[in-house]
Amino acid sequence: MPHAPCPMPHAQFPIPNFQLKMPESHELETIEIQLFLEGIFRYYGFDFRNYALASLKRRIWKTIQSERLTTVSGLQEKILHNPAYLERFLLGVSVNVTTMFRDPSFYISFRNKVVPLLRTYPFIRIWHAGCSTGEEVYSMAILLQEEGLYDRCRIYATDMNEVVLKQAKTGIFSLKKMQEYTQLYHQAGGKKAFSEYYTAAYDNALFRSSIKDNIVFAHHNLATDNSFNEFNVILCRNVMIYFNSYLQERVHKLFHESLGMFGVLGLGHQESLHFTPYEKHYETIESSDKLYRRVK
Repeated sequence: MPHAPCPMPHAQFPIPNFQLKMPESHELETIEIQLFLEGIFRYYGFDFRNYALASLKRRIWKTIQSERLTTVSGLQEKILHNPAYLERFLLGVSVNVTTMFRDPSFYISFRNKVVPLLRTYPFIRIWHAGCSTGEEVYSMAILLQEEGLYDRCRIYATDMNEVVLKQAKTGIFSLKKMQEYTQLYHQAGGKKAFSEYYTAAYDNALFRSSIKDNIVFAHHNLATDNSFNEFNVILCRNVMIYFNSYLQERVHKLFHESLGMFGVLGLGHQESLHFTPYEKHYETIESSDKLYRRVK
């Protein structure tokens, strides 16, 4: 009988020694935040992916704590499955710090150097981008009324947050703030008694319809939406400081496309046209108050 074949010896293959490298905690947090922001953008269309990470991270964690959660992923699960969480998140992540006649010197410069330019237009379109709860919008309306221009103006006040827009439309503010606003109004060159512009009712101040009539409040997201008109003035103050350089450049492009020739752009004290591709498209009206005029 033939002999059965002898079994071949087992081949000796080296077994690789895999060592899983775990990310550092801050690296893992960054990954979670990126996934979180991507999910919000894909599902709801709100794009925070190019906001400055440091300040955005602080506001995300503040929302996590207020919702009694412990992780970014936990917040993502809640928001993607319940729009009510999204609304609260938008309120938390949006920076809605504003006052009437904020930075009074800006309004003085606007009166002295921009108003004479606007007098040459038969009709004036103004875009107030990132209007928040509307205090600065009503401030500009009062200024224009005092300068005899408001009847031929239309102010488009936009924000990405529907909740603050609803509040802005009411023209109702806390009566407790009126003393502070009165001081800022006079510092900004106000020409009347500030109390003439509102009616006190219980704990609130309701601004008169003559101030609200020429304001259109509308939803607009600077991170995703396009130009919707041509304007003589665009005001976007203390908004782009929360954006990274990519998103800042996108917004400057949007404003350049939306601003008519010789139109005026107003930025916040910490914002600038320097080092942007559009710097040479403007001349400076007032450097300290960040007022510029488009020249090409």
